[in-house]
Amino acid sequence: MQRPNQKIERHKLDASEATDVLEFASPHRERICPDTEDRTAIARRVDAPLELRIEAYEDLIDSEVGDTGLTRARNLEREFGLRQIYLKFEGGNPTGTHKDRIAFAQAMDALRRGFDAMTAASCGNYGAALAFAANRAGLRCTVFVPEAYQTRRIQEIEAYGAAIVRAGADYEAAVGASRRVALEQEMYDANPGGDNTVLQLRAYGEIANEIYDELRDAPAALAVSVSNGTTLAGIHRGFVSLYRRGKTSRIPRIIAGSAFNKNPIIIGFEKKKESCDDLSPHVIRETPVNEPLVNWHAIDGDVALDAIRYSRGWAQSVSDKNMISLAKLIRDNEGLAVLPAATAGLHALLQLHRKAGLFGDRYVAVLTGRR
Repeated sequence: MQRPNQKIERHKLDASEATDVLEFASPHRERICPDTEDRTAIARRVDAPLELRIEAYEDLIDSEVGDTGLTRARNLEREFGLRQIYLKFEGGNPTGTHKDRIAFAQAMDALRRGFDAMTAASCGNYGAALAFAANRAGLRCTVFVPEAYQTRRIQEIEAYGAAIVRAGADYEAAVGASRRVALEQEMYDANPGGDNTVLQLRAYGEIANEIYDELRDAPAALAVSVSNGTTLAGIHRGFVSLYRRGKTSRIPRIIAGSAFNKNPIIIGFEKKKESCDDLSPHVIRETPVNEPLVNWHAIDGDVALDAIRYSRGWAQSVSDKNMISLAKLIRDNEGLAVLPAATAGLHALLQLHRKAGLFGDRYVAVLTGRR
């Protein structure tokens, strides 16, 4: 049997290869299907009846967001000696990531509640998703970005008509600035960890429903990369709901992966802590690879940590080198342009297989496709 990390660790990487994988996973210009443009036009009309705008936007969400592909990765199975591995590829969403799910859900909520503007902090993916969703809903959008942070998604955010505000030295400080402005200017607060947490978890819970629709049961384990922990917690909650309703025979083990020694959820699990302790912001170093995962304060970390433990799951840190190697392996063997940071959960699953020798069953990894 092939050891799960043998090829990953054997493959040496240089800077050019890292750039190559990142570039391959970069977004094309986001757009929606032409047959939904008429509904977009209605949703964006601020002078149209609110009921009509909401109906049009809801139809837009149903047509464009979610129902992403679930494919069996037979070549990875052969590589690592584990059957059956399925990849839930979130690159099919409008801006190429799972963040579209909560962005569109919150834009819909903002419309229903009579807001005309929304705000959130982001270092890239979520900002692009929120700007795009707000643009389609006819809502003003302000995205707070850490002062020194640079990403090509800033140009995309601005292209969707959102305003960029530089605030704070890190993501957590930008969240604080966004929350204050939301309160002061009566804007919809779309940041994680606030009053909309239940809405966000429910939106990510749809991933569990879609996996069930394809497999007709829950997988043995589900692997996901973590940052704030919202995605992981939402998917777990979705499977718990399915199990309690008698739809599935089990709740999958939740397998989490994140940047090496840079995420409170992983460190909390490894140190057997009851809750996630904040890390020191001064020792956190971001790279172009690990940025989507790095956090000194995981906003929904305690909920995610509970999900891992409740499901008898597993969590492990992953190096930049191994994330890049696995992304390249997926690209070469399965034809998917995967963001390296999105492979952290899958890498943790494969490491668990190496350590414990997982039985043949169904295993699902959630992957995102573009920066």
